[in-house]
Amino acid sequence: MTAQNERKRVAAGLGLWDRLLTLWIFLAMGAGIVIGAVFPGMADALGALSVGTTNLPIAVGLILMMYSPLAKVRYSEMPKVFANKRLLALSLLLNWIAGPLLMLVLAVVFLGDLPEYLAGVVMIGLARCIAMVLVWNELAGGSSEYAAGLVALNAVFQVLLYGPMAWLFLSVLAPALGAQAVSVDVSPWQIAQSVLVYLGVPMAAGALTRHLGVKALGEDGYARRVLPRISKITPAALIFTIVVMFSLKGDMIAALPYDVARIAVPLVVYFCIMFFASSWLAHRLGADYPRMAAIAFTATGNNFELTIAVAAATFGLASSQALAAVVGPLVEVPSLILLVNAALAFKRRWYGKRA
Repeated sequence: MTAQNERKRVAAGLGLWDRLLTLWIFLAMGAGIVIGAVFPGMADALGALSVGTTNLPIAVGLILMMYSPLAKVRYSEMPKVFANKRLLALSLLLNWIAGPLLMLVLAVVFLGDLPEYLAGVVMIGLARCIAMVLVWNELAGGSSEYAAGLVALNAVFQVLLYGPMAWLFLSVLAPALGAQAVSVDVSPWQIAQSVLVYLGVPMAAGALTRHLGVKALGEDGYARRVLPRISKITPAALIFTIVVMFSLKGDMIAALPYDVARIAVPLVVYFCIMFFASSWLAHRLGADYPRMAAIAFTATGNNFELTIAVAAATFGLASSQALAAVVGPLVEVPSLILLVNAALAFKRRWYGKRA
């Protein structure tokens, strides 16, 4: 059974819950905001369940959310990510040059008078996505293998480059554009911790599940009997994570709506430019739809878990930089779920029956 047939078999079982997932996500966002604003005690209790800068309910939700997509990956096919050098070079260019530079320019344009928020937004742009991108890619029908390969590559680059790039962008490039210089001290181990927790754990669990399932049932039996069941974990974990995330910051949204809106503007512009540009470039370079979607979402999403952790450790959890980092996922979740629908529209327009 091919990977495409496997995805079709799983998709065939979609019910009302899956087809209306966008609606459930927006309802979950609203429920989280209401819970955080009306019941601050509950939000405080959830916030207290933290180890360092890692909130345990959110961490568990993210790990469960990524477990199912990573259990679907045919890991033996991941080396194919490196077969097309042009597409690989495009992904690296988008992730490590175009994306960070675009976010820097947008932060200076929209937040030049607010250097603390500017620093938080730039840090978001430097943290390439290694987590929720797998969910958006799966919802759009992108290649699980290709996305997992790009995410693993981004994880390695993130450990090596995040610290030096944070110094370069905030201490050198931002002042060159007229912004205030900011010093960021982040160790490779801080970044490696984020990678291990949010990518290593679910990838290991997913790979083990696939290995044992295929060994016991064969490829067809695993696709038919296991995948439909574990596929239900991702949307449930996604809704849970969104409710917790938004409830923790419901009071902030209610108290600082203008600040949240100021931070949200460059982020929304960034997501739109990165997604549409990367989709078009990948299509022009001959990528089929599954690879185009994987490239577009890995280039567009950001690792907000790492940004929040670094901002909190460097500037303090109550800092303006940390606030900007927290607004990141609040904007990214609705933006990326809408861009899933844009990806599906590209699929119909650009690929038709070939997808």
